[in-house]
Amino acid sequence: MFEGKHIGFGLTGSHCTFEATYPQIEALVKLGAKVTPFLTYTVETTDTKFGDSADWMQKLQSITPEPFVNSMVKAEPFGPKTPLDLMIIAPMTGNSISKFANAMTDSPVLMGAKSTLRNGKPVLLAISTNDGLGLNGVNIMKLMATKNIFFVPYGQDDHIKKPNSLVAHMDQLIPAAKAAMNGQQIQPVLSYQK
Repeated sequence: MFEGKHIGFGLTGSHCTFEATYPQIEALVKLGAKVTPFLTYTVETTDTKFGDSADWMQKLQSITPEPFVNSMVKAEPFGPKTPLDLMIIAPMTGNSISKFANAMTDSPVLMGAKSTLRNGKPVLLAISTNDGLGLNGVNIMKLMATKNIFFVPYGQDDHIKKPNSLVAHMDQLIPAAKAAMNGQQIQPVLSYQK
């Protein structure tokens, strides 16, 4: 299913989920996909308690040889000129969810997603947000009701300490991507975090 497919893989600033996300990128490459990384500005420049950005970027480059799409100029050609078969955003922060739901295309990741939708191809979102059951809930539902947007199944990751927080089950990204490429939402989309 992925052999010979060109997949954009957008990373936004939820650094705490990179460890679960990178094996999914590696799996796509092993399944024969050409994976082009799209990065928001915070991904390459922010060092956090979850690791040094330079280390994460080096690891990403070791997984896929495709050049990083880390500017709007580099993202622009992924419309009609270099179409993607699928755009995945994993992790997708609450900030990016809000912008995407309200047509604010101000990062290479969101430009890649917008271009993919314009070409009538699927966009798969793996959310990671502390306010998914708060203010961002309306944005998630808006995206869920949008044609060609699909979700990796997600759930509450800590209903006691962070009751509004929602995180995608990254281990379901590959089956969710297969379903999205067939125009289907994998089910159940809402489930408890494992």
